[in-house]
Amino acid sequence: MSIIRKDSLSPNKARDKTSKAFCIIGNPIEHSLSPIMQNAAFRYMNLNYSYIAFKVTDEELEDAVESLRKINIAGFNVTIPHKVQIVKLLDKLSDEAILAGSVNTVNNEGGLLIGYNTDIDGLMQPIEKRISNFNGIKILILGAGGSCRAALVGLARKKGIESINIINRNKDRLMEVLILGKRLGLNCIPNDYENRARLSEICLSSNLIINTTSIGLRGEKSPIKSDFIHSNTIVFDIVYRPVNTDLIENAKKAGCKIIFGYEMLLTQGYRAFEIWTGLQAPKEIMKQALIGTFGDPK
Repeated sequence: MSIIRKDSLSPNKARDKTSKAFCIIGNPIEHSLSPIMQNAAFRYMNLNYSYIAFKVTDEELEDAVESLRKINIAGFNVTIPHKVQIVKLLDKLSDEAILAGSVNTVNNEGGLLIGYNTDIDGLMQPIEKRISNFNGIKILILGAGGSCRAALVGLARKKGIESINIINRNKDRLMEVLILGKRLGLNCIPNDYENRARLSEICLSSNLIINTTSIGLRGEKSPIKSDFIHSNTIVFDIVYRPVNTDLIENAKKAGCKIIFGYEMLLTQGYRAFEIWTGLQAPKEIMKQALIGTFGDPK
């Protein structure tokens, strides 16, 4: 079990009253670039804040949140695979977090842990830069976790979407997001992950493909091959490290438009910073800190 101690959150055990501690919890967590991005923002804004990453397994989640309460954590981010399960451990949720049933940002407000979903903006803003008219478009989403839920909430704001095909191995989770989609007024269609012929057909007819799974994080091959992708399709992989996942490489071979995962990371990170501090995020500083770790994607 990971032990989260007060002195692990700052190099100075005796912190002054202006200091605050933030973190991110998830599993895996070693790939996370959130500490680099948020610490750069804190330094630039002359805030005596620190942000680090903790690996927390499914079995450790409840105890980890309780530990964060005890050390009076100022706020934290939540990543795979805890975005849905964290909901029941918090004191209150924002309206969007309630709607999505998932949380990726938590703020300590007077001792209460309040859950927010900044993934919704993180997903939608990069998409909105590429698509202005959603009328009649067909979408494919891989995955049925917290990021899929955020995508559905964001897409429900758009009028005229024809269909959203969703593919996931876990049938129970798939049914849960289908119910959410229906409640949001979306035409969500379940599909079999193992049916490659059907997957190819869906991909080729999709205007937008979004990977909300962790496939690619450890170098895994994407089920979506280059010959599955139409050149007019937009491919969005939320995995940001490595930058060029197998899906992104396949999308490049297909000659289509690409949305890199770091775009979502940045956008949700801006919003998280603003929730925690009440200040406008230094976006260019955060972007420079992030891009500097892997170079400008090509």
